[in-house]
Amino acid sequence: MLEKNYLMPGAALTMLLDHLRNRTLAVETVPLHDAFGRILAVDIIAQEDLPGFARSIVDGYAVRAVDTFGAREQMPAYLTLAPEILMGTTPSFVLGKGEAAPIPTGGMLPEGADAVVMIEDSQVVSNTIVEIMHAAAPAENVIQRDEDIRIGECVLEKGQRLRPQDVGALAGLGIPSVEVFRRPIVAIVSTGDEIVPLGEPLTMGKVRDINSFTLRGLIQQQGSVALWKGIIRDDFESIRAVVAEALAESDMVLIVGGTSAGVRDMSAAVINAFDGPGVLFHGVAVKPGKPLIGGIIGSRPILGLPGHPAAAAICFANFIRPALDMLSGEHEKRTFPRTVPARMAKAVASVAGREDHIRVRLDEGQSGLIAVPVLGKSGLITTLVRAHGTVAIAGPKLGLDAGEQVDVRLFEP
Repeated sequence: MLEKNYLMPGAALTMLLDHLRNRTLAVETVPLHDAFGRILAVDIIAQEDLPGFARSIVDGYAVRAVDTFGAREQMPAYLTLAPEILMGTTPSFVLGKGEAAPIPTGGMLPEGADAVVMIEDSQVVSNTIVEIMHAAAPAENVIQRDEDIRIGECVLEKGQRLRPQDVGALAGLGIPSVEVFRRPIVAIVSTGDEIVPLGEPLTMGKVRDINSFTLRGLIQQQGSVALWKGIIRDDFESIRAVVAEALAESDMVLIVGGTSAGVRDMSAAVINAFDGPGVLFHGVAVKPGKPLIGGIIGSRPILGLPGHPAAAAICFANFIRPALDMLSGEHEKRTFPRTVPARMAKAVASVAGREDHIRVRLDEGQSGLIAVPVLGKSGLITTLVRAHGTVAIAGPKLGLDAGEQVDVRLFEP
């Protein structure tokens, strides 16, 4: 049976992102030690070379490479010892013809030297002579000035999420602070008369709040700020009032629950009660997550998520995360999901015209990773707990065969 009445996920996501393309968050300056995971608001242009001098990458002897040509263990070259180079100092001498200067790893090469012989390839003969048992090529065991980063070079681009190595490069260039986009604030509005807050006794017919905790973790994991607005009863005016507050305090609003066709489900009506465009789509051909609602109020995205935990998490990965990437200023080309190749442990059926996301556990096989389906209804949180990631079955396919090669999209750690 084809899912004829629902948008395909790609079309729904494009519709949502098209309304966010020209929206940017404010820029703020943060100290470098707080910059990890933030999105750059400007290009970083190097104002100095890195390193600023030629330096040795081994303990050994700074030499003129030409003085070692032909040297080998059976016929070493004999060089005169020059003064020792101390770490963190500038050599006060010029290395002359036939000389070798002891140098530590990271030490600055003296003028005249163009290579370093490892200490293992040398032997001190006397207080003034060292024998070299290996011919060094020019630049061997040396990092040249500006070999890492050159002054005027664009080191990092606007829209890049700063990784630990990126922050390290900025530190190496002496940059104490950076301009980044403000973190998006995402408000979570939980709805449902059946939802009980954590810490309250559970009575028959009630369920504890799972989704707000899952979503808060996913939002924070993405580098955004989660703002929980509490559990709101299934009442139009109550939900509308809290959504109005959330719109004033955040950059995106998530209404959890109230997206299916039930008479008491009113997320779509609440969204359309504010200034447009309102609801962009109601229902997406994806499983789990079919009842998803996407809308815009003013300039802010607002999404109505299914109440089932697995469905809410899948919707986050496929719709909310890309929207947050755009809101945060991160380039689309830089947002790559972490995937690993694997083979299906068993066949899985699907429905044509619908994109299915199968939760899978990864096991080690003799020839690589095996994706074992974690089957269960979308209301079961354990289908996420027991899984390492998901496998998408594209709309035209009728399923996956046992042994078929797939890409597993990993959950973030």
